[in-house]
Amino acid sequence: MSDLQELTKELMMDPDFKKEYETLQPEMDIKRALLDARINAGLTQSELSEKSGISQADISRLEKGTRNPSIALLKRLAEALDSTLRIEFVPKT
Repeated sequence: MSDLQELTKELMMDPDFKKEYETLQPEMDIKRALLDARINAGLTQSELSEKSGISQADISRLEKGTRNPSIALLKRLAEALDSTLRIEFVPKT
């Protein structure tokens, strides 16, 4: 287990931390999914920018999590990545 995983596991024992972490999880999932899809497509941010018509700076902000995308923006990115956008609700365990 990495140091980060160990630290996260330890911090998750704090109810306030856990609540905040879970609140941010959807945004983290979106930025991770975008970054993974771009890398798997073999594209740089600049290349994705050209294909999607979205500025490279905005793509960077999305991947850093400093900008929250609209569904329309996610659809444009999915199209540029030759992907299908899928949003799902997963029951809590």
